[in-house]
Amino acid sequence: MIQHTMIVSFPDSTPDSDVDQFLKDIEQVMRDSGTITTFAAARHLRVPEDDHSPVFTATAIVQIGLADRDTLLASFAAPGVEELIRRWQARHPYQVVWANHEPLS
Repeated sequence: MIQHTMIVSFPDSTPDSDVDQFLKDIEQVMRDSGTITTFAAARHLRVPEDDHSPVFTATAIVQIGLADRDTLLASFAAPGVEELIRRWQARHPYQVVWANHEPLS
C-alpha cells in the first residue's frame, strides 16, 4: 500500500465553496479512475504561525491510498486528471506539494 499525500494551497481570495468543489472534483476523478483504494481530504486548521511558513500555507490535505507503485503511476495518467488540473489552475492558481509514502500508522 502506498499513500499519495498532497498539500494544496489556494490563494486566500478563493471562496470556501470553490475549495470544497475542488476536493469533490478530485475525489470523483480518482474514484472514477478505479486506481485508488482510499481517499480522504480535510481542510487545513489555520494557526497564527502559518503566517511564517517558509513555502506556503496549506488550504487542504488530500490523501489517496493505492495498491502499489505501478497503480500510483497509472493514477497520474487517469482520465480527467489533466483536465481537472488545467481547469482549476485557470480558475484559482493553486500550489501543491506531495509525498508518496508507506502508511504512517
